[in-house]
Amino acid sequence: MTAYRILNAQLINEGQTQSADLRIENGFIAEVGQRVSAKPGDMVIDAAGTYLLPGVIDDQVHFREPGLTHKATIRSESRAGVAGGVTTFMEMPNTTPNALTQPLLQDKYDIAAATAFGNYSFFMGASNNNLDEVLRTKATDVCGVKVFMGSSTGNMLVDNEQTLDALFRECPMLIATHCEDEATVRANAERYRAEYGDNAPAWIHPLVRNEDACFRSSSMAVELAKKHNTRLHILHLTTADELHLFRNDIPLTEKRITAEVCVHHLHFTADDYERLGNQIKCNPAIKAANHRDALWAALLDDRLDIIATDHAPHTWDEKQQPYWQAPSGLPLVQHPLLLLLDYAKQGKLSLEKVVQKMAHAPADCFQIDRRGYVREGYWADLVLVDPNQSTIVTPESILYQCGWSPLLGETFSHRITHTFVSGELVYELGTFKTEKAGQRLAFNR
Repeated sequence: MTAYRILNAQLINEGQTQSADLRIENGFIAEVGQRVSAKPGDMVIDAAGTYLLPGVIDDQVHFREPGLTHKATIRSESRAGVAGGVTTFMEMPNTTPNALTQPLLQDKYDIAAATAFGNYSFFMGASNNNLDEVLRTKATDVCGVKVFMGSSTGNMLVDNEQTLDALFRECPMLIATHCEDEATVRANAERYRAEYGDNAPAWIHPLVRNEDACFRSSSMAVELAKKHNTRLHILHLTTADELHLFRNDIPLTEKRITAEVCVHHLHFTADDYERLGNQIKCNPAIKAANHRDALWAALLDDRLDIIATDHAPHTWDEKQQPYWQAPSGLPLVQHPLLLLLDYAKQGKLSLEKVVQKMAHAPADCFQIDRRGYVREGYWADLVLVDPNQSTIVTPESILYQCGWSPLLGETFSHRITHTFVSGELVYELGTFKTEKAGQRLAFNR
């Protein structure tokens, strides 16, 4: 394995920005400091004028393999992620067949071992009748258990109250939840079908999947977690109503209940349905601007712990169907870091906060072994970013298999120049240097 020396970088790590050199050897960060040792055969990268960051850890993606590979594959989407500085991903179980047994879960790990550009872990799926299989999951080997407390793509709804109580009572590892109250969503859908018929506009989506649906479900999840002292992580928060459920008076590493916000809920509002229609139809729905503002406030004061993408690609033709038929989800894994760096440049948050929420916090939240920080002895998952070169999202630059992005035409103020995954230089100046570098995540639990 090639050894590297990265020189003259602006290292953004653990709440500080400072000039630093770094040496990578055998997949790990061997040295970090003002001057690192030079050895024969080192590949040298002069990073003067660029930021050096720990790679993004995306705790929620849908890469569609197996079974839905007309939309995406683990290879195609992890490749797009690496080009965007996402060095590690955790993938959801609503593939086909759903990952509801240990052999089906292992199938996904086998695919990733052969094809993944980034480091990987896969959530075990829960259903109304697979508790025994869930409890066979090893906490040191798998990122968590995913529970859909509201139906979404893949129909993995867990709505049996006894099953939910048993899951929260007996599961010894992190439970990640999709929280939308199914009865509320169905009642709203019936109302708007009656009003608009088959030609409903996309802007009704946050009315169908409204604030009440989110709060009813997330508050129930929190109640169950407190009852059983469950390690709960609620995914993709979207409403101001839910934010008082979370605390910021203790460190993340001491929290038993944590929460995530996704880039599209920080970026878009309900006003964007008029322009983008079903392209931004997702579950939970993108809502009005006051909710986006509340999410930003909670992110900045640490009630919301992690920024993720919920990358969920569908084909263009699928998204062009009428509202009721168009599937929910949008592709985002290539651009989350660039998007947040733009917000940092605008003064919305600091560069150090970007790194905290996209690398440090996911590593701490999931107790990932030796990743998420730039530290000697840690895996070398690293990104170099040039703040003086822009990136334009063009049809040619989009690497998703689905070939489209709701960010098409956006110009970002930074450019990702290099991405290292587990010590391998995978991406450099628009070129992929190797086909596969991802490693399976391990967890310190």
